[in-house]
Amino acid sequence: MSVKFITANKVPELIQDGDILGIEGFIGSGAAEEIYQEIGSYYSKHSAPKNLTLLYSAGIGDGGDRGINWMAKEHLLKRVIAGHWGLSPKLQPLVSENKIEAYNFPQGVIAQMFREMAAGKDYLFSSVGLGTFIDPDISGGKLNNITTEDLVEKINFKNKELLAYSLIKPSVAILRGTYADEKGNISFDEEVLTLGCTSLATAVKNNGGTVIVQVKRKVKSGSLDPRLVKIPGLLVDYVVECSDESNHMQTYATSYNADFIHSNTIQSAENETTSLNERKIIARRSAELIPSDAKIVNYGIGVPEVISSVLKEEGINDNYTTTIEPGSFGGIPQGGMDFGAAVAPDAIIDQAYMFDFYDGGGIDIAFLGLAECDKDGNINVSKFGPKIAGCGGFINITQSTKNIVFCGTFTAGGLKTKIDNEQIVIEHEGKKSKFVDKVEQITFSGKTAIKNEQNVYYVTERAVFKLTNKGVELIEIAPGIDLQKDILSHMSFKPLISEDLKLMSSAIFKKEKMALSPE
Repeated sequence: MSVKFITANKVPELIQDGDILGIEGFIGSGAAEEIYQEIGSYYSKHSAPKNLTLLYSAGIGDGGDRGINWMAKEHLLKRVIAGHWGLSPKLQPLVSENKIEAYNFPQGVIAQMFREMAAGKDYLFSSVGLGTFIDPDISGGKLNNITTEDLVEKINFKNKELLAYSLIKPSVAILRGTYADEKGNISFDEEVLTLGCTSLATAVKNNGGTVIVQVKRKVKSGSLDPRLVKIPGLLVDYVVECSDESNHMQTYATSYNADFIHSNTIQSAENETTSLNERKIIARRSAELIPSDAKIVNYGIGVPEVISSVLKEEGINDNYTTTIEPGSFGGIPQGGMDFGAAVAPDAIIDQAYMFDFYDGGGIDIAFLGLAECDKDGNINVSKFGPKIAGCGGFINITQSTKNIVFCGTFTAGGLKTKIDNEQIVIEHEGKKSKFVDKVEQITFSGKTAIKNEQNVYYVTERAVFKLTNKGVELIEIAPGIDLQKDILSHMSFKPLISEDLKLMSSAIFKKEKMALSPE
């Protein structure tokens, strides 16, 4: 059947009650924004379609109104299975008020699920998620009381524990590319990421479903570079030519930047410096933990992003290749609503293959956020009361990387510090301690990390801890910090304290470059 070209307002009529929608996107990259808007608007007017299931691997939204937020409506949605929730705040009340069924699975697992669905398989078998809230022994990835169906089970195969994820096969795919020719071939000329669009389109087509793709414009057959065609026309049923370019930006922050898709840009790091504050102190101490033979690194968002700036300042950034979980190798990773993009990337691959690389141990060291840590070394970055951030790629990365550094401030909520005479001074303590007796949700399992013989550190502006088989051990404190007043009194548990407790290097607290020499 030949492809049909339609306007976005016709898409809701193609979706039936109870359909399972597979969607791709990463923040705003790859987001079919105009289609999302029309689905939400159509439902508001016609109370249809109803009881949809949304299935997507990464967060799609801007933390406000865009992305999946357009479809965050009671009765429009019955169930959401997602890798990340934090960018869709309008969905979260539906979860906390038990108005929709909700699951959070690792981003990489869902990306790989799309590929397995395309091959007609019924399960994805993986060790990713063991010991975390994804594990059926804990909650099986369920996020509220009305979510009762078990979509993941634990099995034992040849004396090895694995998780078996059920593959819920979508009936509709909503995807995005740059151009569509008259045959429906979809090219990704200006797309920052390819994500899992090929896999998802194949999965839906092989399932007898409907594939709908939003593009920037229609072009003549034969005008596309076949190497840039990621969705062949045979997999496409409908193409929506976007009517408003603001609904087809490269990212939610950038309409178009050629540097995101070309590798011929050279950016100098000469004279690049960052302010000396608690974030830079954490970043400097974290950077010291890079093994001498490390070549491939991964940065999370927030404080970990500052580590890249520190390496540039020290003139050693080119010693390492960065990766970003949706599929980008090399270049200069971007932050904020541009996260996922990189200036002058070396390569952009499908998301599932990036997580294959991660799961196989391809990263030498990962720097990730420190939101909440308990006495067993468990980390929670995914759920705080009614606020659901979701695990994203965190579980894949932390369960498969030999060296892990969790980095963040010691307390949160109003912390103010200053550097005086190469010492850190706490001017105003944060209201919330990050070191608790028991985390609300286990996004990283200390027990699993010990079993996997991983090297795990927790770096703050005033203290450095290491995970041991006996628990979390304090190994360093910052100059100017009082052990009892500034550290132990703000922890809900007493850590092990190293017999060889050291001071953090004074070079970390100086304005000058520190002549960084990783381990």
